[in-house]
Amino acid sequence: MTTKMRSEIAEQPAALRATLDSLLPRVGEVKALAGEARQLLFIARGTSDNAAVYGRYLVESHAGRLAALAAPSIATTYKRKLDLDGVLAVAISQSGRTEEIVETLEWARDCGAKTVGVTNGGPDSPLAAAADLALCTLAGEEKAVPATKTYTTQLAALAVLAIGLGADVDENDLQRVPDAVERLIAEPGDLEAVVEGLADKPGVVVSGRGLAFSTALETALKLKEACYLHAMGLSYADLLHGPIAVVDADTPALLVAAENSPTLPGTVALAERVVAAGAAAFTIGGGTALAKAGTAALNGPDLPEWVAPMGLIVPGQLLTEALARRLGIDPDSPRGLNKVTQTD
Repeated sequence: MTTKMRSEIAEQPAALRATLDSLLPRVGEVKALAGEARQLLFIARGTSDNAAVYGRYLVESHAGRLAALAAPSIATTYKRKLDLDGVLAVAISQSGRTEEIVETLEWARDCGAKTVGVTNGGPDSPLAAAADLALCTLAGEEKAVPATKTYTTQLAALAVLAIGLGADVDENDLQRVPDAVERLIAEPGDLEAVVEGLADKPGVVVSGRGLAFSTALETALKLKEACYLHAMGLSYADLLHGPIAVVDADTPALLVAAENSPTLPGTVALAERVVAAGAAAFTIGGGTALAKAGTAALNGPDLPEWVAPMGLIVPGQLLTEALARRLGIDPDSPRGLNKVTQTD
């Protein structure tokens, strides 16, 4: 059985190439709009919120600008005006039709912010229409409820945004991403061992830090929505402050890191600690150092850290799809979920 989710995972290299070909020529538009914006405000929910976490870490670590995640209820429920002069508000929505996100972007504009919309919904979507600048991804229609190709193309759009903000990165690294994703789809690592290691477990702790934190959050979300696992996504710094107590023989850890990241040594140390405590530590990325420290390893991309999350999520997507089928769950249509979620 080939699920829609598995087919859409396989479409990611082409979706990334199309999106980058479309958006990289627009770096100058980002630069012109952002100007001297002192801060970025990311507006999103769900998977898009995990993409926003990547955007926040990328902008702060490589573009040197303060960034924050918005609380949409300030706009939609409390209806509180804030001084957003000098702020670039970036709203992210796969469909471009989530009313709360569109309303919050309009609120940000009314509060004085310049606005950007990142969406796969096209230039005619409500979000694109509400934004001063729309960065439309070209993932094509996504039929499975769990987002895959729309998520990775969102990350690509945010990477283009960071370049427009003057990030100290090599733009050529982005061109390597589609091929790296293609290799991971073909060779994800010891996928069967990780699936079997989670098949009889009620929960898992998924952890990463820095730019990989977004991958930990998104992988945990996928395992929750498509496999019904009690998956907890945490920074490993927060994990060590107490929640590590839940990691045991019945609650393994899934640890994520880019191979050339300053967070890798801490992730390796955490894997060693988990294994020493008698629990399983499954790993994604981190090269041989992290693979050797853990119980079973999924491959990571051969990419610099700033673009690595576009590859790191792919083994997590493949794991989710395979584990769901192993558990007898249809990953395309998880219970209680729709493709577009509206919130009051």
